[in-house]
Amino acid sequence: MKVPFLNLQKEYQSIKKEIEKKFKETLGKGEYCFGQETEEFERNFAKLAGCKYGFALNSGTTSLIVALRALGIGNGDKVITTPFTFIATAEAIVNVGAQPVFADIDEETMNLDINQVSKVIDKKTKAILPVHLYGVPVELKAFLKVAKKYHLGLIEDAAHAEGSLYQGKPVGSFGNIGCFSLYPSKNLGTYGNAGAITTNNKSLASMIKMLSNHGRGQDKNIHEIIGYTGTIDNLQAAFLNVKLKFFVQRMKKKKNIVQKYNKAFANLPVKTQKIPSGADPSFYVYTIRTSKRDELKEFLARQGIGTGIYYPQPLHLQPSLKFLGYKKGDFPNAEKAAASVLSLPLFPEMTDKEVNYVIKKVKEFFI
Repeated sequence: MKVPFLNLQKEYQSIKKEIEKKFKETLGKGEYCFGQETEEFERNFAKLAGCKYGFALNSGTTSLIVALRALGIGNGDKVITTPFTFIATAEAIVNVGAQPVFADIDEETMNLDINQVSKVIDKKTKAILPVHLYGVPVELKAFLKVAKKYHLGLIEDAAHAEGSLYQGKPVGSFGNIGCFSLYPSKNLGTYGNAGAITTNNKSLASMIKMLSNHGRGQDKNIHEIIGYTGTIDNLQAAFLNVKLKFFVQRMKKKKNIVQKYNKAFANLPVKTQKIPSGADPSFYVYTIRTSKRDELKEFLARQGIGTGIYYPQPLHLQPSLKFLGYKKGDFPNAEKAAASVLSLPLFPEMTDKEVNYVIKKVKEFFI
């Protein structure tokens, strides 16, 4: 049997009729870059994220850049984040002229450790940028407390976390700004690149809107600030409006698979990501940790099972960030995680037969 790591073709087939109908309708209206579909999606996404304002952008990376700019972060400023995430998190900080400052992760949750964050705050620190890794929320209560104490901005990188809750509220609604990726593989992904920003702050919302559309204010011909061509394509927004109808149902299916995995692997010599108290994740990927990661990956590949590694190289050891001056050993928890994590197949269209096959083969490797 073959079980892919992700199967976007199956997802498309399950909603093919609605997607193709929406495609024709949207093209027929001639609204390609702005339009009714984008406005509808922004309202719907803001509601999903529990926020007053939502904006649809052309990528998750753009959302991070716009968020940083909206908070006035630029040259000479520092932003604290995790070294165990995708490059875009630190890349966005560099691209606004600021300096990424890393703090180690918590060994159990693999999210940014707030205790380590507190150790690297200084006079140049302007914001904290935690990542809800794999869709598992950081302990936002603690982050909000530290941000308030030191008068820092708090940007939530929720690229993995559409639909995740913390203390009953959606992530992206706690900090000053929430940033999301709507890349095809994400829990709510479109058929191309897209992202979103959420906020409850009216003045930040106004700034985000201008920054993402060439600095335009009320008059489209007057560019009040330097901005970006950051808005979503109307067609991608149309597809997302279709996918939103099935979002809750799809997340329930993923959670059911996660529960089966957790139960099956409970007595194996593997570690799973600890879920903080009050957190209710919408799992982006299901990740285990083992000292035999590479051997397990190769074994599963021989059995026709796809896997992924998120992420094999922590950011402080990436060549592009060498100028920051970090070295191996600076963030031991992040380095241990990078050497041991392996993500197993997890998508809503997985059959019981496929799930049971993955479980059987993982057990076979260890037993």
